Amino acid sequence: MTTDNVNNRVKRHRAALRAAGLRPIQIWVPDTRQPGFAEEARRQCAAVAAADAGDQDLQHFMDAALLDLDDDECDA
Repeated sequence: MTTDNVNNRVKRHRAALRAAGLRPIQIWVPDTRQPGFAEEARRQCAAVAAADAGDQDLQHFMDAALLDLDDDECDA
């Protein structure tokens, strides 16, 4: 398969997506392969967990949401 064929196929595919009302975007995400990523992720998770543990209003809201989900599953 030549480069021209691949390029044309990609162009047609992108044109079809645009015709369907979609548009391309670029998203940058953290590189999970970087040294220190796992350690930083653990640090941030611990910080969020500690903050959540001290917020009783949030805990009550989450409990109510889970109960609501259970009720919806039973009704289905």
